[in-house]
Amino acid sequence: MPPPRSVLGVIFGNRDFFPDKLVAEARTDIVKLLGELGVDAVMLDPAATKLGGVETHNDARKCAELFRQNRDRIGGVLVCLPNFGDEKGVADTLKLSELNVPVLVQGYPDDLDRLDVIRRRDAFCGKISVCNNLRQANIAYTLTTKHVVHPLDPSFRTDLQNFLAVTRVVQGLRKVRIGAVGARPGAFNTVRYSEKILERHGISVTTVDLSEILGAAARIGETDRRIVTKVDEIKAYANATAVPAPKLVQMARLGVVLDDFVAANHLDATAIQCWTSVQANHGCNVCTSMSMMSESFLPSACEVDVTGVLTMYAMQLASNSPSALVDWNNNYGTDPDKCVLFHCGNWAKSFLPDIKVLNAPILGSALGVENTWGALDGRTPASPLTFGRITTDDTAGVIRTYVGEGELTNDELKTFGNRAVARVPNLQKLLHHVCRQGFEHHVVMNSSHTAGILAEAFERYLGWEVYHHAAPQE
Repeated sequence: MPPPRSVLGVIFGNRDFFPDKLVAEARTDIVKLLGELGVDAVMLDPAATKLGGVETHNDARKCAELFRQNRDRIGGVLVCLPNFGDEKGVADTLKLSELNVPVLVQGYPDDLDRLDVIRRRDAFCGKISVCNNLRQANIAYTLTTKHVVHPLDPSFRTDLQNFLAVTRVVQGLRKVRIGAVGARPGAFNTVRYSEKILERHGISVTTVDLSEILGAAARIGETDRRIVTKVDEIKAYANATAVPAPKLVQMARLGVVLDDFVAANHLDATAIQCWTSVQANHGCNVCTSMSMMSESFLPSACEVDVTGVLTMYAMQLASNSPSALVDWNNNYGTDPDKCVLFHCGNWAKSFLPDIKVLNAPILGSALGVENTWGALDGRTPASPLTFGRITTDDTAGVIRTYVGEGELTNDELKTFGNRAVARVPNLQKLLHHVCRQGFEHHVVMNSSHTAGILAEAFERYLGWEVYHHAAPQE
């Protein structure tokens, strides 16, 4: 599923006693770069102000009005400083526009042989002044890796792509809709959360009793066209040759009803009571349906882990790839920086090149394996790893998070279910933090390196507490 096209508001800062032609040149550079990245821009027309720059308060009012007219489109703002720029003009534009979106501040570098009156920029200094004014106005902003950098420099391209990912995370999490299907399993106090804290941050939760889902599924006949179609979808999605035909029908019934629930409530993600009522009262696992939704960018988490699936959605936004909910499950021999990630399992197909639909041995030992068809089996191969977790701290009334990076490896692993071996630098320190701070045993993984993007979005723009494992010092 391709992500929607990004839209940035662009402010070209200008200062009256610097060469105006630098603004025109910057406009050409920015238009070129955004075009290459497939990003739409909302910027002042060169006829609206001097070269389309923002230099005076009147310029700021014009730019702010343009941004307000495009409020529903703009996901972030790029502040481009071809020269020193006018710090008040930039700050006034953002205050008057009231966009409340991420802001990236970029300043052009000077050339050592062009520090004369005709070509000097002084954006090195002007960027500091702009940031000072934004801080005074309580406007959050993101910095480039290099203090000053040309827009066509490869490092700025990376900065801008990361910033676009930050805007996706912030936009998405401020309006995400999550479905909670069923009650939290009684044995899982670990996935308790506060709906009220989430709602305060724009995250809404729609609940439904599991009996409504199972009842609706039971009323669908096995020859219903939707059931036949869903069975075909399951067979096309994963190797289901071992599954008895009646169990495929049961899985399809659940899948159809869950699809209807998601569509009727315009949901972005779901957290499902995946055991033991489903197995006892419907006769199969819901894992395959959850995997198919996650692969289709509608992430679904086990055990009604609402903040777990919120984390899955955040990582999906950051990376434009599916995420998976996993357990910090086992040590890997005596290696202090490796561990086993596991679930029984509902990981998206992207993580499981050898995906098979089987039953769940652990649940089957208590519920009967005949009632657990629909669990997935597969090993995740070596890939980049971003891990993390969002949780609500109900007593403090805040949202807390941790994020970090590592890698998934091809180390030998003899077990069943959905499984992977992870290597995380200084893993023992991370696990001490998880335990000391009372985080859940569930963590989310994504095949990317996007922890910095998530940390920037969570802390700087959403105001959440962040522990960035092994993060460089700013």
